[in-house]
Amino acid sequence: MDALETIQRQIQWNRLIAVVEEQAQTMIRTAFSTTVREAGDLSAGIFDLQGRMLAQAVTGTPGHVNSMMESVGHFLVKFPAETMKPGDHYITNDPWLGTGHLHDLTVVSPAFRDGKIVGLFANTAHVIDVGGLGMGPEGRSVFEEGMYIPIVKCFDQGVANETFFDFIRAGSRTPVELEGDVYSLCACNDAGIKRLVEMLDEFGMDSIDPLAGYIFDSSLKATLAEIAKLPGGTYRAEIASDGYEAPVTLKAAMTIHGDRIVVDYAGTSGLSGRGINVPPAYTRAYACFGIKCVVAPEIPNNWASLAPFQMQIPEGCILNAPRPFPVSVRHVVGQLLPDLMMGCLHQAVPDRVVAEGSSCLWNPPLRGGAQVSGGEAELPDFEIITFNSGGTGARRGFDGLDGTAFPSGVRTMPVEATENVAPVIFWKKELRPDSAGPGRTRGGFGQVMEIGTKGEAEFAVNAIFDRVANPPKGREGGGEGAPGWVGLADGTVLRTKGYQVIPKGRRLLLKLPGGGGMGSALERDRALVAADVADGLVSEEAAKRDYGA
Repeated sequence: MDALETIQRQIQWNRLIAVVEEQAQTMIRTAFSTTVREAGDLSAGIFDLQGRMLAQAVTGTPGHVNSMMESVGHFLVKFPAETMKPGDHYITNDPWLGTGHLHDLTVVSPAFRDGKIVGLFANTAHVIDVGGLGMGPEGRSVFEEGMYIPIVKCFDQGVANETFFDFIRAGSRTPVELEGDVYSLCACNDAGIKRLVEMLDEFGMDSIDPLAGYIFDSSLKATLAEIAKLPGGTYRAEIASDGYEAPVTLKAAMTIHGDRIVVDYAGTSGLSGRGINVPPAYTRAYACFGIKCVVAPEIPNNWASLAPFQMQIPEGCILNAPRPFPVSVRHVVGQLLPDLMMGCLHQAVPDRVVAEGSSCLWNPPLRGGAQVSGGEAELPDFEIITFNSGGTGARRGFDGLDGTAFPSGVRTMPVEATENVAPVIFWKKELRPDSAGPGRTRGGFGQVMEIGTKGEAEFAVNAIFDRVANPPKGREGGGEGAPGWVGLADGTVLRTKGYQVIPKGRRLLLKLPGGGGMGSALERDRALVAADVADGLVSEEAAKRDYGA
């Protein structure tokens, strides 16, 4: 490939990123669920006709993006590309073919130019309700957790499948929002298709295959080059989750070869009887993300750049849940995986790794009305979930981020957005003092949230919280972040997982974990004192006496 052609391919690549970003923004602008339009809990991307992801939107979560990357191949098994027509849209929420639980809808749509299929667009979004027990860990099988949608057509050549929409409206507590979200997901792909066709016309391209080949070849070579720089060997780490029935231990042995990184999860805890189990695609999604953040963060995320990261997940392990085990809140365990990967990589490239953070999101699913209080209900029925985060782990040269989602990457939802769509009131939402793990650089601060309802009516929370019994650890002598806490504003302690009713006149109080620190706090103090000595504010004798500086 000559220099001019290389430049042209790079321009086309940049244009493709603009295409998928507009695809994602269309969903955000049109979505009904606050989880999408306020928190950005979604993914969007373009795929070749073999189901390989070329590019993803910047907006999106690793759990959605990297799981969606696997899901398109499942769509093609049932509906081969040659059978697709313009205006078709296909959908599923199958946890084992999609992104790991029933609350995520994945839509795949073909892109046509001059009557010829040229690519596929896919997206995923987290919706508020799909029936069943609702989002929470209480189910004992996936059949209890909500409405299951196999891979089906929701639009056939632009015509809505009314039978499909009848089913989903009947199966949800929020039928208007769910139906609206399906239309939003399809509109999102339509926007991507329109922009792709315009791009192909502008560049005179009959196919995206040459560009796909350039993207895959460049991404794979760049990733392999980064892996080759790492010190080879096997590195082991483990991390603990509060679990449900019992604590959960995640173990990993990461072997760095010259051309690949292989992770073996032997020794990890077995399956749970509740919905904290993780389907394997979700395990791969977050583990690969954790590795990529450290090893090759600047290389675009696509099929080829993720191919060298390989997972060995034993059967019967909580990270390899088989159908029909409950998986509704798979994120509680799955979002610990980047910290686990960094525990391994810290031994190989310590300067690139952050301390442990709060990891899993603190998303209280709230419910009220007759479905909680029966005939005594003082509120209309409502079902809502709000996205919030504790602190991230400290970085080598910077403090951790306060109240920021990592590894998920979703935005914290404004309280006003939640209060606008449900009869709930956030009486307090502020950073949590003294929650950051101390160190040379400190962890990020967690948050304190106090939640009630209008008129102080009874309501329920389906708790899905972690890092309470196992707070985030620091690295290199850094201190732990503060553990989380779940209870009522009067001091009553609640369970960290499961459905619980908040009595009339009481409020839910959540104290979100802080991130772990990096390095010894004494190192930081010595550095500060040294600066004071240089400025003449402290004598050298006093500095040596008090700090050894």
